[in-house]
Amino acid sequence: MNFSKAKGPLQENEPVVFLDRKDREYLFRLDRGRPVAIRGGKISVDEIIGHDEGSVVRSSVNEPFLVFRPSMPQLVPNLPRSAQVIYPKDIGSILVWADLFPGARVVEAGVGAGALSMALLRALGDDGQLISYEIRADFVELAQKNVARYFGAAPNWTVKIGDVAARLEEREIDRVILDLPEPWHVIEPAWKALRPGGILLSYLPTVLQVKSFVDGLRNDKRFACIETTETLMRFWHVKGMSVRPQHRMVAHTGFLTSARRLADGQKDIPRGIDS
Repeated sequence: MNFSKAKGPLQENEPVVFLDRKDREYLFRLDRGRPVAIRGGKISVDEIIGHDEGSVVRSSVNEPFLVFRPSMPQLVPNLPRSAQVIYPKDIGSILVWADLFPGARVVEAGVGAGALSMALLRALGDDGQLISYEIRADFVELAQKNVARYFGAAPNWTVKIGDVAARLEEREIDRVILDLPEPWHVIEPAWKALRPGGILLSYLPTVLQVKSFVDGLRNDKRFACIETTETLMRFWHVKGMSVRPQHRMVAHTGFLTSARRLADGQKDIPRGIDS
């Protein structure tokens, strides 16, 4: 079952998110053999299955919770992980700047906890193909568990253990998306893998990494439309007459650098020093 497409009443084995009085989120899976243990109380799964999303349930200590299928912004921060996940705000930007579309063939490198993999699979649809490279076997195992548990069946997803810079063998790929510390080593393999006009996108935490990557792309001259962005997100507090920005915001998390592959045998056009 693909949980990302589920509708109607909540069903057994589906992932759900509970929201308490303070909008704190708790991610669980509806397992009939295991009651939901939450904030010092328990909730029987049988009291949830068959109800619509947005229902109120109470724990054994009479604390109320709202229950929903998790949206992507609710799922990603709550995933089991052994490394920092890509934030929802950056995942949204990746989907747009990489110009993802149903049916695309995409290579991803660096799966982490599988958060971006799930977003890519949902964007690609049943007719798309996702090939993920990851150098760490323990990350692969965790990502596969998370995808199976919180996304569902993904027969169009292939995971390969190894260094994408050395092992990338696919051809006529629409998009290559990199979440690794030295993406400049993947410029040549990515050019070979991408079709003309295909997009290479890298997620990086520091500006020094960005400079090395952009310099590598410009020196290579077989990529154009090179752009670097970051996304800042500020939530607002709206209650009664109190309307103001929240004191905390999700500021810098990472930079996105995207570029487009030129046709075979072509080089980028000469550009002015300030371009």
